[in-house]
Amino acid sequence: MAVEFVGIDPNTDRDHCPTVWADTEAQEILFQGWNPSPETQAECEASSPAHGPVPDGEGIVRIPARMIHLIREACDAVERAQLR
Repeated sequence: MAVEFVGIDPNTDRDHCPTVWADTEAQEILFQGWNPSPETQAECEASSPAHGPVPDGEGIVRIPARMIHLIREACDAVERAQLR
C-alpha cells in the first residue's frame, strides 16, 4: 500500500480531526471524519432507496467543505499515480 498523507482539517486542534490520504497504489482516497448522527444516516439512506442501507464494513463520514482543496489534492495524487 502506498498511502500518502494529504492533510487534516485546518480548523481543528490536530487531535481527532478529519483527515485525507491518497492510496496511490490502490487508486483510492481515504477519509477520517465525524460519524453522522443516526438521523443523518437515515436521511442519506432514504435519499437513495434503490441503494438500501449502508452495509456492515462501510460507513458514511462527514467532511467539512473547508477540506475540499485537500480532497482535490488527493484526487490529483491518485490520478498522477495512474499515469506512472
